[in-house]
Amino acid sequence: MMFRIPATRISAALVAASLLLPLAATAQESKPAAKPKAPAAAEQKPEAAKPKQEPKRPPAPQFKLWHPRTPKDEASHKVAKWGPRGLPSPGYAFFAQKILPISSAPIFDGVVITKNGKIEAIGKASEVAVPAGYERVDCGDSTIIPGIVELHCHIASPSFDLNDTVHPTNPEFRTLDLISMEHDQIKVARAGGVSTVLYIPGSGSNMGGFGTLTKTWGRNPDEALVRFPGSLKIAQAGNPERGSGDLGSSMMGMSEGIRMTLLDGKKYWEDTLAFEAGTGPKPKYDPTLELVSGLFRHEYPLSVHTQIYQVVLQTLQELRLELGLWTVVVHGTFDGYRLSEDLLAAGLPVAGGPRAYHFDRNTGSIQGVLANYANGGDLGWRDPVYGLGRDGIGVNTDSPVVAQEQLTLQAAMGVRLGLPHEWALRALTINAARFVGIDHRVGSLEVGKDADLGIWNGDPIDPRSHVRKLVVNGTICYTRDPNRPTW
Repeated sequence: MMFRIPATRISAALVAASLLLPLAATAQESKPAAKPKAPAAAEQKPEAAKPKQEPKRPPAPQFKLWHPRTPKDEASHKVAKWGPRGLPSPGYAFFAQKILPISSAPIFDGVVITKNGKIEAIGKASEVAVPAGYERVDCGDSTIIPGIVELHCHIASPSFDLNDTVHPTNPEFRTLDLISMEHDQIKVARAGGVSTVLYIPGSGSNMGGFGTLTKTWGRNPDEALVRFPGSLKIAQAGNPERGSGDLGSSMMGMSEGIRMTLLDGKKYWEDTLAFEAGTGPKPKYDPTLELVSGLFRHEYPLSVHTQIYQVVLQTLQELRLELGLWTVVVHGTFDGYRLSEDLLAAGLPVAGGPRAYHFDRNTGSIQGVLANYANGGDLGWRDPVYGLGRDGIGVNTDSPVVAQEQLTLQAAMGVRLGLPHEWALRALTINAARFVGIDHRVGSLEVGKDADLGIWNGDPIDPRSHVRKLVVNGTICYTRDPNRPTW
């Protein structure tokens, strides 16, 4: 409700005010101004304390993968078996508008020279001579990148027979015997630019067995082999939780079962070292413990299907810090990214996926899993934390949970939610290769490395782009039909 004052009252008030104002002014002028009284000492107020500024943290240190005992070269490995290199392939000169070597600056109007499975030269087309007899392949306005590396793959065989849960831990199992080259899913993987995969058992048990690093093309599985073992697959919580009442039905039981099995392998390794040093007898040969001992030699890593904060913390604490094993997280979804600074300090990388986002119920916001692992930030803590940075982040599909050919789409979702574009390209290539110790072979375009090339019609991180050709070990194994895309 609005109240109105009669106009006669308003005018009378204005008149009275106009009469009083001159009197008040005269009184102020006639009265001498009093000197300001100095305040007593007790009354003097101290200067307001300036707000205390928190010291600014220095930039995050660069990620450094932790595996100090890794042999210096392939020949020094005592347990792992490496696949062949320098396989026969034609001499090619691939010309393209843009080449992204990953390990060095982009090359415009460039050429990559390959023969017998390896890269022989790379550079600007005007500066690199093409040897006589080499076939010139004009890729036009294409972008050439290294073949993509996948660290969580279940499709290198037409069979999904990758789980056997009779026992909670099964280090005696291996995927090496299942690999085949010419089935639908691996053909489609090639169409997605994926040239190398870590083919690992499923997550039905806490220790599913040893995985294999393999190319997605070869005349036979032996020719496609990169390294066996590629890793030992471990799954913590979630998928392997068992309800039959045996060991492994709780977090305590699962962790203890993993620890007991790995400690057996550590004992076998220590006994072998004593024998090699001449201070102890030769241990009785055990093929399973022989493979487990290679983990303690740091010849290959653990690849761990782990997720949520609590379980990623268990991976960090038990496998990396307590047992001292080379460890790679190949899942890491939900809010596990809150441990990014702890993982950075431990040299433990994350190949995130297959879920690229997390709904944070505390803030009601969609969080980018890859971006949070890599960038760090508040992440629910009182103070911001460091991230893994450019060199500590990878990406995976857990194929066929997400189709293998959609690995670049996983990276694109990461970029959409805050992962820097350059970091996403590295996550697909050199980072993934380095995490499992094969970066001397694949992951970047450099002289002497395997001739694995993805030839794209545009930016590989753009979901609208596609692969025009894929080259694996120097052989063109996929060419897209522009009229009717086929394998």
